[in-house]
Amino acid sequence: MTAFKHLFEPCRLGRQVAKNRIWMTAHATLLVKDHLFTDEHIAYYVERAKGGVGVITMEAMAAHPTTQPYKGKAFAFDPRMVAQYRKIADAVHAHGVKILAQPWHRGRQTNSVANGLPVWAPSAIPCAVYREMPHVMTQDEIAELVEGYRLSARYAREGGLDGVEIHGTAHGYLLGQFLSPATNHREDAYGGSLENRLRIVMEIIDATRAETGPELIVGIRINSDDRMEGGLGPHEWAEIARHLEATGKLDYVSCSHGTYLNRMLIYPTSPEEHGFQLPATRIVKQAIGLPVVGVGRIVTPAEGEAFLAEGACDFIGLSRALIADPTWAAKAQEGREREVRPCVGANWCMESIFAQAPIACIHNPAAGAEREIGEGTLKPAPERKRVAVVGGGPGGMRAAATLSRRGHDVTLFEAREQLGGQVAWFTRAEIRRELRGILDHLTRELDAAGTAIRLKTRVEAADLRGFDTAVLATGSTPLRHGWTQLKPARWAGETLPGADQLHVLTLAEVLGQDTPPPIGKTVVVYDALGGRQGVVVADVLAGLGHEVAFVTPLGQAAPGLAASRDWGKVYGRLRRMGVSFRCDREITSIGAASVTERDVFTQEEHEHPADAVVLVLGSQANDALFTALRAEGLVPELRMIGDCMAPRRVSDAIREGERVAREI
Repeated sequence: MTAFKHLFEPCRLGRQVAKNRIWMTAHATLLVKDHLFTDEHIAYYVERAKGGVGVITMEAMAAHPTTQPYKGKAFAFDPRMVAQYRKIADAVHAHGVKILAQPWHRGRQTNSVANGLPVWAPSAIPCAVYREMPHVMTQDEIAELVEGYRLSARYAREGGLDGVEIHGTAHGYLLGQFLSPATNHREDAYGGSLENRLRIVMEIIDATRAETGPELIVGIRINSDDRMEGGLGPHEWAEIARHLEATGKLDYVSCSHGTYLNRMLIYPTSPEEHGFQLPATRIVKQAIGLPVVGVGRIVTPAEGEAFLAEGACDFIGLSRALIADPTWAAKAQEGREREVRPCVGANWCMESIFAQAPIACIHNPAAGAEREIGEGTLKPAPERKRVAVVGGGPGGMRAAATLSRRGHDVTLFEAREQLGGQVAWFTRAEIRRELRGILDHLTRELDAAGTAIRLKTRVEAADLRGFDTAVLATGSTPLRHGWTQLKPARWAGETLPGADQLHVLTLAEVLGQDTPPPIGKTVVVYDALGGRQGVVVADVLAGLGHEVAFVTPLGQAAPGLAASRDWGKVYGRLRRMGVSFRCDREITSIGAASVTERDVFTQEEHEHPADAVVLVLGSQANDALFTALRAEGLVPELRMIGDCMAPRRVSDAIREGERVAREI
C-alpha cells in the first residue's frame, strides 16, 4: 500500500495502460551522437524506468534536417533510429514502462549555425533569442515537413516503441508558430482562421496515426498559456484542444507554458511557485475528455498527489525532479519520500546543456553518468580504512556519506557550527532558498550512513595522525585585494587603494555570519565574476533595505546567468528592488564614503557615494592543510576535492566528492 493512491493508479492511454500517473517528460541530454541515441542515453532512460515512472517521453528529435540547434541532434526521420529504438524499448519494457518518441521542429527558435540550412517558419518574424530572419515555408515545404513527421512515426513503430508524442506545438516551436496569430501572418490555406492555422497540425496528426495504427499511443504536446503579447491564452488553447480531440486520433494531451520570449515559464528557476502552470492546464483539461499531462515545477510526491487529487491533471509530468532523483517514484511508492533528492531549481541541468556538455544536476553527480556511478553501482570497500574528511561543505558531505556507505570508518570535521559551507550562505537569499534542499538531503544521507561528525573543530595537520586517508574539502576564502582580472599583475602586490578599510567586505562577511557587520545605507556590490554570487549578495542587501549599486567591469551584469536562462528574471527582480547597475566600470580606489570608478573603454573616472563596498572578485583555495600534510607525511593517502583544489561550483565539489569516495 502507498499513501499516494492517485500517483500510483493505472491510467488508460488509448488501447494501452500506463501503470501509474508519473510521466517523465522530454528534455535534452546531449548524450546523442551522430544523430542517434547512445548506450549512455539508453542507461539514462533505464535508470528512470527502474526508478518507477509509468511513461517516458524521450527527448525531442528533429522531424526534418532544418531543425538542428546543435551538431548531432537526434533525427527521428532517420531509418538508422529503428535499431536504437529497439534497444531502448527492450530495456525500458523490462520495467513495465511505456516509452514514446517525440518528433519536433523548432521553427524560428533556432539558427542555421549548426547545419547551414535556413531557419523555417510560417512567417518572416525572427526569434527574440536567436534573431535570425527565417525563411517563409512554402506549401511544398509544409508537405515535406509532414512527411518527416510521418517517417518519424513509422520508425517509432518499427523500433518497438509504445507511441509518439507530436511536439512543436508547445513552447513557441514551429507548429505553435503556425497556431499563434502573433507569429502566423500568412494569407494562404495555413493562415488566418483557426481552421487554417490548425491545418498543418491536423495533417501531422493524420500522418502519424496512419503510420502507428490504432494500437500505439499518439499524443500531442501543447501550451496551456503562451503569456506573450498576441499569443494564445488558456481559453484559446482549450479551444484548440477541443479541435484536436475531435479528430479521434489522439490518446492524450500534454500541457506546458511559454515561448522563447519568456523561457522561465518553460523551465523556471527558484523561486517559483510549485505547480504554477496547473491553473491554466486545468482549463484545458475541463474542455476535453482525453487524459492530460500537467507540469510546472512539481517537486515532491506530496505535491504531485495533491495536484492529481484536485483534478488539475491526469498525469504529473516531471523532468528536473527525475534528473535530480531517478528513483523519485519508487521512493514515493515505498513510503520513503523523505529520501527523495529534491530538485532545487538551480537549473544546473540547463547550464550544462548550454556548455554543450551532457545532462547534469547540481547535486546528483550520477545524472548523465548512470553507467559509471548510477543506482546499484556502488561497491563495498575492499579494505576498511579510517578516513578523515576535513570540511563540511557539500563536497565534504557527499564524500563522507559515500565513504561511510562503502564501509569505511569516517569522521567529518567542520570548523563552523553547522555543515553546508558556502551553499548555506546562499540560502540567505530568497532567490536561492531552495538550495537548502541540497544540504538537507546530504544531512539525511550522513545520518543514515552513521558518519561521525565533529563540528566547531578546526583541524591541524597533527590532528590527523593515525588516519589512513584524508579527503580535504577545506574550501576557499573570498579575495579582498580589490583587483579584477583586468589587472593580473597587481594580484601579488599592494591592495587596491582603500580595499583594506573596515567597510570593505566580502561575501563571507556579508553572508557567512549569523550576525553580519554593520553596513551603511548605500552599498556598492563590485562583481568581476559575472556569476551568481554578486546578484545573490545584491538581493540580500536590497531586501534588507540598503540602496544597492551593482558595479562590474563586464559589459553586462551577471552574464553567466544566461546559461541557466534566468538572467532576465533575476535582473528584473533586482531592478524592482531598486538596485542600480553600472557596467564597464572598474573601481580604481575606495574612499571613506565613496568609490572612484573608471570606464574600461573611455578611461573616464566617476565618483559615487558608498557607505560600504562588497567585493565579489573570486576566491583563494584553502590548501594550506594539504601542503602541511604532504610535507609532514602524517597521512598515507591524501585527496583534495572542490574549492581547496580550485574554487569553482558546488556541482564540481559534489561530483568530486562522490568520485573520490568511490576510489578510496
